[in-house]
Amino acid sequence: MGLPRSKRGNLRQFDIATSFPMDAIQNLGVWGSILIAVLLSAIPIVFILLYALVTLYMEMKVAAHMQDRVAYMRTGWHGVLQPFADILKLLQKEDIISRQADRALFILSPYVVFIGTYAGFAAIPFSSIYIGSNINLGAFFIVAASSLVVIGILMGGWASNNKWSIFGAMRSAAQMISYEIPTALAILVAVMITGSLNLQDVTRFQEGGIQNWLLFGGPLPLMQKILIIPFTLITFLILFIASLAEVNRTPFDLPEAESELVQGFNTEYSGMRFAMFYLAEYANMFLVSGVAVALFLGGWSSPFGSFLSGPIWGIFWFIGKGMALVFLQIWIRWTLPRLRVDQLMYTSWKVLTPFLFVCIIAVGLILVL
Repeated sequence: MGLPRSKRGNLRQFDIATSFPMDAIQNLGVWGSILIAVLLSAIPIVFILLYALVTLYMEMKVAAHMQDRVAYMRTGWHGVLQPFADILKLLQKEDIISRQADRALFILSPYVVFIGTYAGFAAIPFSSIYIGSNINLGAFFIVAASSLVVIGILMGGWASNNKWSIFGAMRSAAQMISYEIPTALAILVAVMITGSLNLQDVTRFQEGGIQNWLLFGGPLPLMQKILIIPFTLITFLILFIASLAEVNRTPFDLPEAESELVQGFNTEYSGMRFAMFYLAEYANMFLVSGVAVALFLGGWSSPFGSFLSGPIWGIFWFIGKGMALVFLQIWIRWTLPRLRVDQLMYTSWKVLTPFLFVCIIAVGLILVL
C-alpha cells in the first residue's frame, strides 16, 4: 500500500522545488503578504465565474439538442451572450424579503452555501504547481467543508417562513447527509490504495498514463491490478452517483423539485441572492467532479504518460476531465426521471452503502494478501 519509493522521492523533490519563497513574502511585510494571499485565493473565484457562464450555456444547448431544439439563438452568435444577459437581468431584479422572514438568516443563507462550496476548492489540485492548500487531509477537508452547504440550505429554508421552502430544505438536509456516507466510503477506497489523503499525492500515484489511473487499478502489480479493477470501477460509479445527489442534480433533485415544491428551499429568493444559489450549485458540480478526477481519473496527469504532460498541460487535463463529468451530469438531467423520496433513501442506505462496504473489504484483502 502507499506510494512506491521512487514516487515518494519525486514528491519530496517536488515539494522542495516548488515551495513558495517565504523569505520574499516576509520582505513584503504584513500588508504585502495579505495582498498575495488575497490574489492567490481569488484565482478559484475567477475560474468559478467563467466556468459557470460556460456551463450555463452548455446546459441549455445540450438540453435543446437532446430535445431536437436550438435553444438560445438571438443573443449573440448562437446565443453565446445569453448567460451575460441572464446575469444583467438578475442584477436588475428587486431584492424582495418577506415581512415574516428572519431577515438576518435569510440574507446570510446564500453566502453560507457559497462559502461551503468555495472552501472545498482550496484542496483541489488543478496542476502540479497550483493547489490552494496542499494539506495532507485534502480529501477529508473537502468532505468537511462541503457539509457547510447543508447548514446554509436549512438556514434559507427555515428563514423564508414558507412551507415549500422548509420542505425543500429538510429534503435537502436528509439527502445530502445520507449521500455523504457513500461519498466518504468511496474516497476511503482510493485512500486505501494510494496510502494518502493528500490529493496531490493521489494524483502523482497515478502518473504514467491511463493504465495507471485508479479507475483501472492503479500502478499495482499485475495480479493485484486484475483483481482490484472490478472494485475500483464499482467505487467510481458509486462516487459519481452519490455526487449527483450531493449537488441536487437529477434524478436526485427533490430539494428543488419544481413540480412538487414550486422551487424548494430558494422559493422566496430573488435577484442576486437567487443567483448565488445557482452559482454555488454549478461550482459544486465541478467540485465533486474534481474530486472524482483526482481520485480515480489521474487528476492533472496526462492519459498518454509523458506525452503532453507538464504544469500547463496539467491544468488543461484536469479541467478537461472535470468538464467531461459535468457534461455527463447535464446529460443525465435530461435523460432520467426524478426519484421518489423513499427510492432516494433506499438507494443510499440499502444499495450504495452495502456495495461500498463489500468493495472496501475486498480491496483491503487484495492489498494485504
